[in-house]
Amino acid sequence: MGLDFAREWVEFPDPADAGHRVRADLTWLASAWTCIYGRGCAGVVAGRADDGCCTHGAFFTDDDDLARVGRSVAELTDADWQHAPRWRDDWTEPDTLTGPDPDADPDAPATAGPAEPALRTRVVDGACVFLNRSGWPAGPGCALHALALRQGRHPLETKPDVCWQLPVRREQEWVQRPDDTRVLVSTIGEFDRRGWGPGGHELHWWCTGAPDAHVSPEPLVQTYAAELTELLGAAAYAELRRLVEARLDAGLVAPHPASPRPVPVQLHRRRPG
Repeated sequence: MGLDFAREWVEFPDPADAGHRVRADLTWLASAWTCIYGRGCAGVVAGRADDGCCTHGAFFTDDDDLARVGRSVAELTDADWQHAPRWRDDWTEPDTLTGPDPDADPDAPATAGPAEPALRTRVVDGACVFLNRSGWPAGPGCALHALALRQGRHPLETKPDVCWQLPVRREQEWVQRPDDTRVLVSTIGEFDRRGWGPGGHELHWWCTGAPDAHVSPEPLVQTYAAELTELLGAAAYAELRRLVEARLDAGLVAPHPASPRPVPVQLHRRRPG
């Protein structure tokens, strides 16, 4: 699907924090998207469907992210993790990140700003070091994800931030208002191809715009409850879910074009009995 289409948005104050507002993409959060890794995912690189979106490794958000993943790595056994024998003590590598050039002419084509040093998970044989390949006895896929499931935990506790957040995108900005008050605005939306930067348009396949991945029996605001709670806090998530479900019950004006007609859940809330 194309990247430019009508979307519905909602903005509301965080019930638990007067200095925090949430702006959220109703069209995305009401969609039937779900991860289909291992059951139809075509991968971001042609011919490497088993890699999913793990081909390029994962950049770390901050030191806390790195430390949390490090603790999880220490729990992985050689049976859990295919690349443990070679890379257990050397599973990161330096790289660089670039963003838009802040000094560029706003009317000119977008250009990249200066590269910034960054750290990411090591790429081994064309994919993330934590990706167990097809045929591995413990099963293919992320060793950190499998660790969490085996321990009865949520994968957001063991995986890099970017991995458990995708394909939800959170952006945060302090906004100065006309009355000289400041508020932190958290924007929750779809991490589409543009989220990867200019290279995102060259991806072989990306799931958020693919109808094959819009097959969930529940809307995304429900299936991503844990992730959204971690990103926004419990009170803000509860209000977000209430608003999305109310909009679904009223009839969404701008549904996601990748969600089939009719969407399997009819995009209506499953009310408790």
